[in-house]
Amino acid sequence: MKKLILSVAILASGMSTFAMTNNVSPETTINILMNEEFTEISVEELPATVTAAVQKDFAMATISKASVNASEQYKLELTVEGATNTVYVDKDGNWLEESAIK
Repeated sequence: MKKLILSVAILASGMSTFAMTNNVSPETTINILMNEEFTEISVEELPATVTAAVQKDFAMATISKASVNASEQYKLELTVEGATNTVYVDKDGNWLEESAIK
């Protein structure tokens, strides 16, 4: 009889631990970095490697606006047949994704 009561007590305590709720909520942090550190420069101030990369890959395009940041990455606005597109290039003439801008 003692074993039966002890077994029922152990089972009851085991069931109560499953009924407990977990009130731990995950904490999510979202960091948004606005990269507005580009300063406008004249097209004549662009390095020769940058202008050569534009002439090689976008022969029909003209550089309408140029900006540079502290990491010597360039933001160029290229105009092709009236349409304007923004591209990014480093000082060595390598094309960059927008997500790679520092």
